[in-house]
Amino acid sequence: MLRCPDNNQLETQMPSLSARLTLALLPLALAACAIHQNVSPAAGLKGSEVCVVVNPAVFNEGFLVAYESALVRKGYQVRKLPVGSSLIECPVVSTYTANWKWDLAMYMNYAEIKVYSEARPVGEAIYDSRNGSANMGKFIRADAKIAELVDQLYPGPAASGANADALRTTSEPAPAPR
Repeated sequence: MLRCPDNNQLETQMPSLSARLTLALLPLALAACAIHQNVSPAAGLKGSEVCVVVNPAVFNEGFLVAYESALVRKGYQVRKLPVGSSLIECPVVSTYTANWKWDLAMYMNYAEIKVYSEARPVGEAIYDSRNGSANMGKFIRADAKIAELVDQLYPGPAASGANADALRTTSEPAPAPR
């Protein structure tokens, strides 16, 4: 004789529809709280000077200070260019943008640094926590994150000494010996 299970047995054997939906949507919800960072390193830069186009739309002046400091630590000389400067002002030019947001505290929720060599894009670093609303990892020290991005974007030390001489263009005079 065939016996049908009663409702209590079915409920213990099969998860409820809401439990199945929760399990199915959990990975999607966690992915929506992701913080993304992507760096395409700038390779083969000539010389040791990086010209940075000042971006007045970045209201936090600490970004530029941290960017300059990170470049100097790697051996680069930094020259600031006024907003609207051409990408051909210097052999190596960099632009940047950054945004801050409030959520219990101010935090950097987006940063982008681009590097150009001879006016051609050669590297880019992006930090993006705009979708990390529930992720506590968004509360970072911006100066440390900028230093990390610079270390990845400019993978080696600045070309100097013999390296700079090897990279120097023929139209650029060599420095006088000391």
